[in-house]
Amino acid sequence: MSGHGTPIPMTSHRAAPLNGVAEVPGDKSISHRSLILGAMAVGETKISGLLEGDDVLDTARAMQAFGAEVVNHGGGNWSVYGVGVGGFAEPDHVIDCGNSGTGVRLIMGTMATSPITVTFTGDASLNGRPMARVTDPLALFGAKTVGRKGGRLPMTIVGAADPTPVRYVVPVPSGR
Repeated sequence: MSGHGTPIPMTSHRAAPLNGVAEVPGDKSISHRSLILGAMAVGETKISGLLEGDDVLDTARAMQAFGAEVVNHGGGNWSVYGVGVGGFAEPDHVIDCGNSGTGVRLIMGTMATSPITVTFTGDASLNGRPMARVTDPLALFGAKTVGRKGGRLPMTIVGAADPTPVRYVVPVPSGR
């Protein structure tokens, strides 16, 4: 006991059923992937329930920079008009992923199989995180990376012109 007095027993009673609609916010990880997969597809991908936080909006801007048309219809409803696998265009500017480690890692992996050159950056926190767990496997299939000491952002990736399939065993779970 915490010393805050005598516990008071609680009693429950039957109540009327709950009625209504609960709106659950979108999932950030799924939202990133929805935008990226939509950009890799051919034609329109409709997304509902997109989590519209800064990290996901940075991913949406990145997909636009790669040539996909990304349209916000409001209320978490979006359309992505993709360019197809291998259809990413080389962006005219540096891709700023803000504070999104998930976003930058997924985008790096996606673009690295296209023969384009892309520079990635982020905020001070993201620029301090090592990217080797992404760039090491990308190098195995032919992508080239140049970054700051310790494999940190800003980093430029030259995508593989002819990606080579590899078998890769992840040495550390992604949650660590």
